[in-house]
Amino acid sequence: MPAPENSPASPLTHFDAAGQAHMVDVGAKPETCRVAKAAGSIRMAADTFALIQAGHAAKGDVLGIARIAGIQGAKHTADLIPLCHPIALTRVAIEFELDEAGCRVHVLATCECVGRTGVEMEALTAAGAALLTIYDMCKAADRGMVIESIRLLEKKGGKSGHWRAGNG
Repeated sequence: MPAPENSPASPLTHFDAAGQAHMVDVGAKPETCRVAKAAGSIRMAADTFALIQAGHAAKGDVLGIARIAGIQGAKHTADLIPLCHPIALTRVAIEFELDEAGCRVHVLATCECVGRTGVEMEALTAAGAALLTIYDMCKAADRGMVIESIRLLEKKGGKSGHWRAGNG
C-alpha cells in the first residue's frame, strides 16, 4: 500500500493514502502572493524566423497572437490539467526574445495571484500555449519547427518559499 500523502516516502501530493488520485485540499492554507515563471523555445528554419521577425507571416502578427494564446492558456489551466485548482490570476505576462543566431523564439511566461496554491502550472501552460500558437501560425512555412525545453524557472510564495531552477 502506498505511504500516506505528504509522508517522507510519498512526496506526490495528488495521491491519497490508498493511492487514489485526488485534488489537494488547500482550504486550510493561508492566502499569500504567488508568482511563477516558466520558459521555453521554438526552433525553426531561418526563412520562418525571418517571417516572424519582419512581421510578414501569412496569418498575421505571430507574436501578438501567441501572447494572447499564452494568457488564455494560463487562464484555462484548470480545464486542461485535471487536478489543478481554478485560480484567480492577478497578472499574466508573456515576453518573447528573438534569437536570430539560433533561429529560435524564446518565451518567458510570468503568472501571479494571491491564493492558497501556486501558479507553476499556469506559467508552464502559458509558455506551452504561446509556443504551440507560434507553431500553428507558421506550420504552412515550416512543419519541422521544434518546441524545446519548457520548464519552470522560478516560483515564489507559499509554505515552500522561493525556488529557482538550478538551486534545487
